[in-house]
Amino acid sequence: MKRSHLIAIAVIAIAIGVLISASQDMTTYANFAQAAEKGDRVKMVGQLVKDRPVEYDPVKDPNYLSFYLRDDAGEVRQVILRAGKPQDFERSEQIVLTGQMRGDVFEASDMLLKCPSKYKDEEVYVRSEKQ
Repeated sequence: MKRSHLIAIAVIAIAIGVLISASQDMTTYANFAQAAEKGDRVKMVGQLVKDRPVEYDPVKDPNYLSFYLRDDAGEVRQVILRAGKPQDFERSEQIVLTGQMRGDVFEASDMLLKCPSKYKDEEVYVRSEKQ
């Protein structure tokens, strides 16, 4: 076999590997009830509950953020993200989380903030330190 054929086969194999790994991350959005039922990692969309406390103390633990989220079904649950608190967190319009339920608490591994329209199309992505 020619060297160029081997290179082409290697490139195709790498492309297939990338596509397979990308397809595993594709999930549908769930709410808290569906997340508890599945027990697996899910993505969910919700709004920050502003009348409940946001717990973040960078002196005590800079990689611990706890807050309450209202999902699309209207249910409110506590969320824990093991990462720093993003700037303008309280001003976000929507929060997209990836994670899973552990008891009554949703443990998020990733968070994407949809910023207010004043920032037009800006998003803030936060990834948990704990994987």
